[in-house]
Amino acid sequence: QQHAAIGAEIIGEHGDPLLQMARRIALTHHEKWDGSGYPNGLSGENIPIEGRIVAIADVFDALTSRRPYKEPWTIEATLELLESQAGQHFDPKLVAEFKQILPEVVAIRDTYFEH
Repeated sequence: QQHAAIGAEIIGEHGDPLLQMARRIALTHHEKWDGSGYPNGLSGENIPIEGRIVAIADVFDALTSRRPYKEPWTIEATLELLESQAGQHFDPKLVAEFKQILPEVVAIRDTYFEH
C-alpha cells in the first residue's frame, strides 16, 4: 500500500502540468469511491478525476492480462466486476462511461497487446 505515495514522491513537485497530473494519478489511483482506499482514504469527487479514471483502467488491465500467478479474466467477467463495484470502489458515472467506450478500449488494448 506504500507504492502510491512512493510513486508520487518519486515524481515530485513540478510546474509542468503533465508531471503534476502524473503525480496525482500515482497518489490517487488506489483511492476508492466509498473512501476505503489508500493512501489517504479519499472518497467520491474528492478523488481527482484522473485518479478515478486510472483506477478503472488499472483494474481492467490487471484482470484481463495474464500474470505469472493467474490467467486473464474475460472482458465480460471483468466488466461484471467493474459494474458490481460501481459506487463502492469506482465512480459509478465513470464505470458507465467506460462501458460506452469499451469497444475502443479493447481495440487499443489489442493493438498494443504483448504476446
